[in-house]
Amino acid sequence: MLRKFGSDITVNILASVIASVILLGAGFFWGKYQERPEYGKNLDQYDFYPFEVNRDNIPEFKLNNFRLGMHYFLNNADYTAARQLIFIGEQNDVRSKLDPSEQKVYARLFEKYDGKKIADDTAEYLENYARIVRLIGKSFPDSGIEILLHNLADPSHSLVALENNVTGRHLRDGTTSLLIDLKRRQIQNEDKLNYELNIGARKFKCTTIPIIRKDYGVVGAICINVDSNYMSDEVMKDKEHIEAFFRNFCRTDFKLDENILAKDEFLKAQKGKRHFRDERF
Repeated sequence: MLRKFGSDITVNILASVIASVILLGAGFFWGKYQERPEYGKNLDQYDFYPFEVNRDNIPEFKLNNFRLGMHYFLNNADYTAARQLIFIGEQNDVRSKLDPSEQKVYARLFEKYDGKKIADDTAEYLENYARIVRLIGKSFPDSGIEILLHNLADPSHSLVALENNVTGRHLRDGTTSLLIDLKRRQIQNEDKLNYELNIGARKFKCTTIPIIRKDYGVVGAICINVDSNYMSDEVMKDKEHIEAFFRNFCRTDFKLDENILAKDEFLKAQKGKRHFRDERF
């Protein structure tokens, strides 16, 4: 009797262990299933990728290829590539370029792959960049140095953050050639840094930094525009203006007791080093 009782306990324990292992394994694989990436491949792996590079090495949007992609993804599911196609379509204002019957096809594609969420996700993705732009701009007010953020998911209303306005633009203004130019420079592996713009009597030193998202490519851009004529005509006008500019540039809101120097630089600072090019040290 005792032996039978012990045997039953052993069987129950083994059964419990086996059941726990099965449940644990099921939970693990279900978790992996839930975390799986959306199925599909990148749009540029298809023959109908809607951009082609012309003889001047400038990418051109190809509406016929876009049409082919629309019909293909309505009949053949590819979550990744279809959403990339929708993103490119929105960037290139495709609704105004399609005829009424094709607009209905695009609307079905947009609904099938939840196109609205693409724009919403991009806006959310760029929100921290907008905060960076705002805070950098507020750190150097009235300096003639403009900093702004474009959301290229909506080129016709792309300007979403703007500080130290020197160009006269407004939030929700659009951009025309910026997206194509950034795509071209991406192909040529060129950075768009320190370039000059002359517009009538106005002159600017500019820098454009593309924001690239793995699934969609270039989704935004941070632009820094220095009003060169303001610097030369006003700031450098005389000693008083130069001093006023740099007092404003170095102005702070409060003081902190904090060390940002490397150990050796900290020791030199304690001994009297005043700046990073102080030749006495």
